[in-house]
Amino acid sequence: MEREKRLFLWGVLLASAPWLFGGILGAVNILKGVSEQKATGLGAVAGGLAEAFITFGLVTTLVFEVSAIVLLARTFSRQHQLRSLSSIVCICMSALMILLVGFFLWSVSVPSSHAY
Repeated sequence: MEREKRLFLWGVLLASAPWLFGGILGAVNILKGVSEQKATGLGAVAGGLAEAFITFGLVTTLVFEVSAIVLLARTFSRQHQLRSLSSIVCICMSALMILLVGFFLWSVSVPSSHAY
């Protein structure tokens, strides 16, 4: 029982770390970029998010999220329904983060079709 609790706590920590650190750094960079360049819109937001992902590290984010999914998947139990529900929510958050990282990598690697 203690082992499952420890796996659950590690899974929640790994699932939330990229959201917390990436979100905090991204918000700070977005606000800093908007105030310095007087820019608004998607360009300012994308710049802040890109810098946050590079700061925290894409590989680290992916490793954290995959590890969190594995740990949380191992903690499902019929006796602990609240823990199982929390595991499902954290697994969904991890899957969303993996999709966001994939979209970011795809958008950076695909050349733009706009010619200026």
